[in-house]
Amino acid sequence: MPYSKVIPAMARVKPDKLFGVRLRSTVASKKLKSEEAPLDSSCAIVETQDLISGAKSRSQRAHISIDFDNSQEAYKSKDTLELLRSLLVFKLCSFDFLVDKNKELMDLSKKVFGQRLFEKLMKMTFYGQFVAGEDQNSIKPLIEKNQAFGVGSVLDYSVEEDLTQEEAEKKEMDSCVSEAEKEDHGMDHREKKYTAHRQFGDRRGGVISARTYFYADEAKCDHHMETFINCIKASAGSSVDGFSAIKMTALGRPQFLLQFSEVLVKWRRFFHLLAAHQGKDGMALLEQKLELEQLQDSLIKLGVGAKSDIKNWFTGEKLGSSGTIDLLDWNSLINDTTKISNLLVVPNMERGHLEPLLSKFTDEEEKQMKRMLQRMDVLAKHAVESGVRLMVDAEQTYFQPAISRLTLEMQRIFNREKPNIFNTYQCYLKEAYDNVSVDMELSRREGWYFGAKLVRGAYMYQERSRAAEIGYEDPINPDYEATNRMYQKCLEYVLEEIHLNKMANVMVASHNEDTVKFTLEKMNEMGLSPTENKVYFGQLLGMCDQISFPLGQAGFPVYKYVPYGPVNEVIPYLSRRAQENRGIMKGSQRERSLLWKELKRRLFSGQLLYTPVY
Repeated sequence: MPYSKVIPAMARVKPDKLFGVRLRSTVASKKLKSEEAPLDSSCAIVETQDLISGAKSRSQRAHISIDFDNSQEAYKSKDTLELLRSLLVFKLCSFDFLVDKNKELMDLSKKVFGQRLFEKLMKMTFYGQFVAGEDQNSIKPLIEKNQAFGVGSVLDYSVEEDLTQEEAEKKEMDSCVSEAEKEDHGMDHREKKYTAHRQFGDRRGGVISARTYFYADEAKCDHHMETFINCIKASAGSSVDGFSAIKMTALGRPQFLLQFSEVLVKWRRFFHLLAAHQGKDGMALLEQKLELEQLQDSLIKLGVGAKSDIKNWFTGEKLGSSGTIDLLDWNSLINDTTKISNLLVVPNMERGHLEPLLSKFTDEEEKQMKRMLQRMDVLAKHAVESGVRLMVDAEQTYFQPAISRLTLEMQRIFNREKPNIFNTYQCYLKEAYDNVSVDMELSRREGWYFGAKLVRGAYMYQERSRAAEIGYEDPINPDYEATNRMYQKCLEYVLEEIHLNKMANVMVASHNEDTVKFTLEKMNEMGLSPTENKVYFGQLLGMCDQISFPLGQAGFPVYKYVPYGPVNEVIPYLSRRAQENRGIMKGSQRERSLLWKELKRRLFSGQLLYTPVY
């Protein structure tokens, strides 16, 4: 398949999206002006009514400051038994033996006490601390109570299959290896990073903060879609401004995510090679603009085609009308409205032409790829119709380029009037800032709302181990401090966009108090008010209430990630919460000390039988 045939065809394609919806044309955007304002260390604590007052002009607005040491405000929504439960659970999470053997101990408890008593015991301890309830009806009281104290919900049905490692590895290999790869025995030119490896087939290994789905069949994917739809309905029925979380690997065969990720990465790499030919390899990503005439000469030298053919390649939808091509223009070439497998072509620099990533795709593989996109489309439409925002979780780096691109396609369609779809950016990745800035620039050019959730990341140990074992560059920042700097850089960039254009929204999903304080300081500098509902905060249910509730009661949009599901089926989730809290509790006694402080305050003030009123 020579370049001279494929690229002109791709360039002529109108940018109808993968979901079949017409897009606005790409236009040049104004440059974002960077401003560096010093932090105001004299920021005073102000009353809540001053924080949320809209009467003052931006230049006169009171500075925001939240007292995270105020245990009474932090635990106003909890009765004393709930405080005691938190102390017990957090203490148990600090014992290595209990955490390491938590799964075995829960299985033993079930045998000793019987199912009914075991469930009651779990609801009094770990399940009651970290899970909202068994179904969409039983979770409503907790959601309504949190809402009364200023905290919203991101609903997440947290049921997982309880697979053995061997079963997980078999499912992964069966679902990530195509028929062509099985037949050709490695003859296709695939990169190691984007192929399945049995020793890392169990994607749960070393992951403590994210649920994992393994592909079984198309019927199972349809079941997952129905589960997500029910979650969206539950969110719509229990709050007016809720979120619902989904994972792409639940919606289809992961083979497609691997393949599409490899294609996207190789196309970006090809762009960088062409930029280097023009002496622009040292420039910032979005500053690399390829001069069209030089680009044509480079493609001729690479043996891609004749100049008479090449000059017509970049003429669709204003491509090249400015005389230059940048990365966003380049990315827009990867479009197709017919067979999805036609997307999966990559440049072969040795032979000077485009070639399929795999030698062939079966009809069933083609159908599976289309079904994944159709399920995403169904979920997005349900979310918009229900008034619920959809949050797409991040996953491993060998899936993530495809996940981010497909999420971006949903944003281009469904974020035209308000931010309905949110993508997740993992700031422990070296390329996090590039990913945020490129996607943000596309939203500016096309005039839709950018929605982002910023997290540090859930797969660090697994990613590092896989990169070292298989032999590719470690995608993770070198240390925790570098990740902190990356998080702040990405966050400041999005806040700057909110300040200037009001066309972006961000969720600061962090249990780190310093990160929350950094966000408040930047909001002070930029004059951003919590009542604008542009900057959200997020923490897991049962963790860091001393951050969530003071923010919520001061008028900030803050959300708890609220898991729910039957006791037996959320045990894998509870197991991870125990592991995560071990790290938090060993690193800091702050939450436990605040809980003790509030218990003592209630004891000495005669409020030991305190009951929240709402």
